[in-house]
Amino acid sequence: MKNFFLVAMAALSFTACRQNDSLAESDSNFNMQSASAEYSSVCSRPVQTVSGDVGSSTAPIHWTADKIWEIDGILNVPSGVTLTIDAGTYIKSKPKANNTASGVLVVQKGGTLNANGTVEAPVVFTSYNLLDCDAETTGAPGDFGGIVILGDAPTNNGNTTTTIEGLNGSEYQYGGTNSTHNGGSLTYVRIEFAGFDLLAPNSGNEINGLTLGGVGSGTTLNHIQVSYGKDDSFEFFGGTVNASNLVSFAADDDNFDFDQGYTGTITNALALANYNSTHSLSGGNPDSNGIELDNNSTGTSTTLLTHPIINNITIIGAKNFVDPTTQQPQGSLYENGIHVRRYGQLTLNDALVSGYPTGIRVEGTGSALAALNLSTIYAHGFTTAVTGAGTSGITNTATGTPAATFFLTGNPFFNEGSWSISPRSWSYNGTWTNYSF
Repeated sequence: MKNFFLVAMAALSFTACRQNDSLAESDSNFNMQSASAEYSSVCSRPVQTVSGDVGSSTAPIHWTADKIWEIDGILNVPSGVTLTIDAGTYIKSKPKANNTASGVLVVQKGGTLNANGTVEAPVVFTSYNLLDCDAETTGAPGDFGGIVILGDAPTNNGNTTTTIEGLNGSEYQYGGTNSTHNGGSLTYVRIEFAGFDLLAPNSGNEINGLTLGGVGSGTTLNHIQVSYGKDDSFEFFGGTVNASNLVSFAADDDNFDFDQGYTGTITNALALANYNSTHSLSGGNPDSNGIELDNNSTGTSTTLLTHPIINNITIIGAKNFVDPTTQQPQGSLYENGIHVRRYGQLTLNDALVSGYPTGIRVEGTGSALAALNLSTIYAHGFTTAVTGAGTSGITNTATGTPAATFFLTGNPFFNEGSWSISPRSWSYNGTWTNYSF
């Protein structure tokens, strides 16, 4: 049966990439199903396939909600072109052979994407298996390629341009000196079952749910949910873009990944684990983090350091380290709630982290955590609550099993029945988000 239910999130008040990861098998009892109420109501819309470049004869610049738009291969929004996607529009990938990119929407330097949904009618990028009007088919990570936005805002890579991870070619470069770059607007958007590995499975060169390379502060990002991604949900490669009300659900790898000199501000965010989803490994060890943050892959100091400011974030992993009844791994499938390393810097305010082996880990020369008010940070770890530079003043800590709920009055763990992170829920009563209960 189809078991996606809509849950609300109207106003949430809330890295260097993994290398050589491998994909753990998902729990045999877990079925990522389609939603009878939502997807079946739109699956009969006519399908229009688009390919090549937006603005060409094969891809118009305005996508309306009366169709399902199918991206064949890599679809580019070139410099000087604006793609507008109406509220309530559904977009899917055209299935391709293994290791062939499809369903990848790339906004190149100078291009613009305006995908603005509403609380009642979000813009949805999702699996083709959820839009086939077949109750027996299900979505899986990698069914949709992902969204990539490239700009000319500053990075710390020593060059003004770098080719974005996951793609090849000069047309996929990012970086520059324009801190106010404007790549468009994404509001009330869902990205589901995304991810693509460019070279081969587990090459460490993947496309994420939403990839942002050198994106500037003129770009609008708010109310975006990425679910069941094959790699990271959100990754910021440099840039200065600010974002708010971001939701990462059931990520395979990291929920939020920052690197290459990203210096924007994230306000109101949720990272919610589903321990029955897929989980990345590195060297055979769990490699999934709530936040992974690096200055760069080599851990060297640069004039421009990766240093985001994150205000109001809730990171929830698993309730137990292992299932007390079946003794199957739960919390042990993950690594750190927050991992700051390789000369990375993080300013963190109003944060709650629970359900990871280590709550907050800061490691390596030059890496540091700063906070305007340490009393607003709550950190649980099954083995270690906090460790590393800048964490010694955090006093709201807990260790052991079950994971701490601190001041939360509901059940914050997704897999443990009725779910709530009250009073941090900030009115979870809209219809733009989607969770699989």
